[in-house]
Amino acid sequence: MKFTARQIADLLKGQIEGNETAEINKLSKIEEGEPGSISFLANPLYTQYLYTSKATLIIVNKDLVLTAPVAATLIRVDSAENAFAKLLEMYNQIKLNKTGISKMAFISESAKVGNNIYAGEFAVIGENARIGNNVKIYPQVYIGDNAVIGDNTTLFAGVKIYSDCIIGKNCIIHSGAVIGSDGFRFAPQNDNKKIPQIGNVIIEDDVEIGANCAIDRATLGSTILRKGVKFDNLIHIAHNVEIGENTYIAAHGVVAGSTKIGKNCMFSGQVGVVGHLQIADNTMLAAQAGISKSITRPGQTFMGSPAFEAGKYRKAFVHFRNLDAIVERIDKLERQEKAAQ
Repeated sequence: MKFTARQIADLLKGQIEGNETAEINKLSKIEEGEPGSISFLANPLYTQYLYTSKATLIIVNKDLVLTAPVAATLIRVDSAENAFAKLLEMYNQIKLNKTGISKMAFISESAKVGNNIYAGEFAVIGENARIGNNVKIYPQVYIGDNAVIGDNTTLFAGVKIYSDCIIGKNCIIHSGAVIGSDGFRFAPQNDNKKIPQIGNVIIEDDVEIGANCAIDRATLGSTILRKGVKFDNLIHIAHNVEIGENTYIAAHGVVAGSTKIGKNCMFSGQVGVVGHLQIADNTMLAAQAGISKSITRPGQTFMGSPAFEAGKYRKAFVHFRNLDAIVERIDKLERQEKAAQ
C-alpha cells in the first residue's frame, strides 16, 4: 500500500516541509533509508543521517533546527519517536489483518466459532472448543477439546493449546509455544509412575507469550497467568504456578511448580525460581538469579545464585574479586608467624 506525505501528516497531526505528494510504501531506519520509505529521527546521535538518508519521508521533532539542506520531505511532530511507534502499530495491524477459513483447516462440528476469524492451513480446532470474535489462528495451530480462546487473540503458526485450557482476550502467543502440556510429576516411591495432570492453564486478557515457551497444566486446579503478563521467548512455567498481573519475564526464565509470583515483577534472562515459593509484588531479579527462598517484602532487587539483596551482593562481590589478594596476605602472615616461632 502507498501513502502520501499529506496522508501521513494528517494521521500524525504533523506539519509538512517539502513535497506533500511524495509517496511511501515501506518503513526504514534513518541510516538505511531508501527511496519510497519513511523513517524518523529521535535520538540526537543519529542526526548526521538526516542529511544523507535517501528516505523519502522523515519524521522529526518540531523543535529540530536544521544545519544543512535535507533531501527528504520532513514531517514535524511533538514526538518523532511516539509518532513512528504509532505508524509501526498501524503497519503491523495491516500486515497481520488476515481473515477467512482455509479449506485445509479442520474445525470440529461441536466447536463454536465467532465472527471474522482467520484459520490458516492445517489449523485444528477440537471438539467443544470455543473461539471468540476476530481471532487469528495461523497455519498448523492446534486447539484442543474444550479449549476457550477469547476475542481478538492471535495464535501464530505452530502454537499448541491443549484441552481445557482458557486463553483470554487480546492475547498474542508466538510460534512454537505449548500451553497445557503435562506438569513434570512422577512418583519415585511407586516405580516412577507418572502422576496424571488433570488441571488446566488459564491465561487472562492482554497477555503476550514469546516463541517456544512451555506452560504446564496443573496437577489439580489451574496454572494461571494474570492480566498483562509478558513473556520473552524460551520460558518454562511449571504446574500450578501463578504469575501476577503485569509481570515481565525475559528469555530462559524457569519457574518451578506451585510458586506464586506477585504483580509488576521483572525477571531478567535465565532467572530460576524453585518450587512452592512466594515472590512479593514489584520484585526485580537480575540475570541468572537463582531464587531458593520466598521473597516476602515488596519492591526488592536480588542478584546472584543463590540470590540475595542486590546491595549486599555488590559489596560481597567486591570482596570476592579481592579474594586472591586476601589469601596471599593470610599466607604471608602465617609464614611470618611460623618464622617467628
